[in-house]
Amino acid sequence: MQEEYKKWYSHNLSGNFELLIYGHSGYPIILFPTSMGRYYQNKDFKMIDSIQWFIEEGKIKVYCVDSIDEKSWYNKAAHPAQRAGSHICYDRAILEEVVPLAKHETGHTKIVTAGCSFGGYHAANFAFRHPWLVSHMFSMSGAFDMRSQLDGFYNDDVYFNNPVDYLVNDSNPDLWNMKIVLGTSDRDICRADNERLSGILKAKGIDHWLDIRHNADHDWPIWRTMLPDYLSQL
Repeated sequence: MQEEYKKWYSHNLSGNFELLIYGHSGYPIILFPTSMGRYYQNKDFKMIDSIQWFIEEGKIKVYCVDSIDEKSWYNKAAHPAQRAGSHICYDRAILEEVVPLAKHETGHTKIVTAGCSFGGYHAANFAFRHPWLVSHMFSMSGAFDMRSQLDGFYNDDVYFNNPVDYLVNDSNPDLWNMKIVLGTSDRDICRADNERLSGILKAKGIDHWLDIRHNADHDWPIWRTMLPDYLSQL
């Protein structure tokens, strides 16, 4: 399985950005790590192994991106406005640096976003903020309300990165063209978050799949079975 490491200086982040790329062709998948995870996390926790067949067959090319969660939503030492602002810089780095790379290397005009746990938030938020760029969104055990990270603070930067808020008023037609999967499970600590987001999408008439797996926890074993299932729909 082809693996490539890339590193560059990101002007959006004022620091280095790192990622691992798997595959030689196919749909470009931007795969986010979980809370404060690094670009190698999905490799270390065998997520890449679970989708190896799709990679080797040239069905997908996977971009395992880094996160800056410790500088954004999880940075309790910073003012909440700074936390949200740091996340916006990260969103811009994915938009202006990673997406063009993925589109150029694969020849596709749209990307797929995916992630587990807090990576599910990143996958969903990026997809819903930039729906004209995303054909499919696969969130596994995601959480979609950032207000619990902000000590009661709220402003426009929070609103426009809080899917359960801005989606209600979003009428971008590309949202109705996106293939959306919200994966969760009966013992998932984020099950209620997924059911809530599903309710918002349903109220707007946006087609999606709320996939509730049975006898499973909020952990890697169920996520490693979910993602291959979702990718088979491409």
